[in-house]
Amino acid sequence: MHLLVIGYVWPEPNSSAAGSRMMQLLNSFHKAQWKISFASPAQQTEHMTDLSQLGIEADHIALNDTSFDTYIADKKPDIVMFDRFMMEEQFGWRVEKFSPESLRVLNTEDLHSLRQARHNALKQNKKFAIEDLYSDHGIREIAAIHRCDLTLMISEMEAKLLIDEFHVPDTHVLHLPFMLPPSQDTDTLPRFEERQHFISIGNFRHAPNWDAVLQLKTEIWPKIRKRLPKAEMHIYGAYPPPKATQLHNAKEGFLVKGWAENAHQVMQQARLCLAPLRFGAGIKGKLVEAMQMGTPSITTAIGAESMHGELPWNGVITEDIDTFVDAAVSLYEDKTSWLVMQQNGHRILQARYQAEEWEPKLINRLTLQVRLRENVRKKHFLGLMLRHHSLKSTQYMSQWIELKNAKDDK
Repeated sequence: MHLLVIGYVWPEPNSSAAGSRMMQLLNSFHKAQWKISFASPAQQTEHMTDLSQLGIEADHIALNDTSFDTYIADKKPDIVMFDRFMMEEQFGWRVEKFSPESLRVLNTEDLHSLRQARHNALKQNKKFAIEDLYSDHGIREIAAIHRCDLTLMISEMEAKLLIDEFHVPDTHVLHLPFMLPPSQDTDTLPRFEERQHFISIGNFRHAPNWDAVLQLKTEIWPKIRKRLPKAEMHIYGAYPPPKATQLHNAKEGFLVKGWAENAHQVMQQARLCLAPLRFGAGIKGKLVEAMQMGTPSITTAIGAESMHGELPWNGVITEDIDTFVDAAVSLYEDKTSWLVMQQNGHRILQARYQAEEWEPKLINRLTLQVRLRENVRKKHFLGLMLRHHSLKSTQYMSQWIELKNAKDDK
C-alpha cells in the first residue's frame, strides 16, 4: 500500500498534540510496512521530525501550481490523506483529476469549526449552540468531510456530531483517538514527595492554550499563590510570543519557561497540571501526557471532553474558578487523594488509548475502504454532488490565482 500525506505543516511532535498525533499515524503505517510519502507546502522548521528515519520520502509542494498535477499523477498513491480540511480544499480537486483511484482520507485533528464557534460564543459572552457551526468556516469544513471517502475523528463526541447533525454516513467516519504505547507503571514515576509546583503546557500559537494562560495569570494563580506561597506556576509551550514572555514574574512565582525539550520530563516533575480551557475541540494531548507521567490534572468540561468515557477523571473537572482553585490547593497538599487521581489516569490510558488496540483498526479499515472504494462512493450521493460542484469552484479559483501569479512574475 502506498500512502501520500499532504500535510498542513511538517510534524513537530514536541510542539503540539497535532504533531504527536501525526507521528502516531505515520508510525502505524510504517509498522504495516506501507510505502509512505509526506508532502507539504509549509516551510520546514528546526523542530520538525526527520521523516527519513522512518523511510518516509519528504517533498515540498506548491500551492496553486500545476507542478502538483505531475507529482500526483506520477505517484498514483493508493491513499491520499489530507492533514486538515484546508489541504483538501487546496489539493482535493487535483487528486480527483489526476489520481482518481486514490482513496481520499481527511485527518481532522479536531473539528476546527467547532473550536472556532466555541471561541466566538465565548467572545460574545453567550452559550454555544449547534447553530453556531453553520458558519462559512463550518460549511467549508463539513463540505470537505463529505467530499472525502473517510474522515479520521480523534473525538468520539465529534464523530457522533458528524453522523447525527451533519448526516455524514458512518461508512465515512472512523473514531480514532491517540494511539499510545503501554503506559509506565506509576511505581516507576517520581513520587508525590519528589514533585513540586504546577505546570501548564501547550503551543502558544493555539488560541485555547493562550486563553488558558491568561486565565491562570489573571484569575486563578493569584488565588492559589495566596494559599501556597512557596509554590510556582510553570508555563511551557512552543513558540512563545513576546506577549507571553512578558507575563513572566518570578516574585509572583509565575514562570514562563517556553519551549520544553522534553515535555514528559517536565510533566513528571510537577505535582499537578492545570488546564483551564474555556473553548477548544478534539482531545487534549497535554492531559494525556499528564496521565502518562502520573500527574493529576484540574481542567474544564471542554478540557476533558471525550477523553475518559464513564471512567473517573484523574483529577477534578470544573468551570467555577473558586472550585478550580480549591481543587488545585487540596490535591497539591493531599497525598492520599493525589494517588487515587494518579491511578484514575493510568486506568483511562489502559482502557482507551492503547496503540495495540487501535492500530489494527486503522489499518484494517483503510485496507477495506480501498477495496470497497467505488461502492462506498456511489452510495454517498451528497458527497458526489459536493465533489461535482465544490471542486469545480476551488479548481477555478486555484487556476485563477496561478495565472495571476504567473502574470505578476513577468
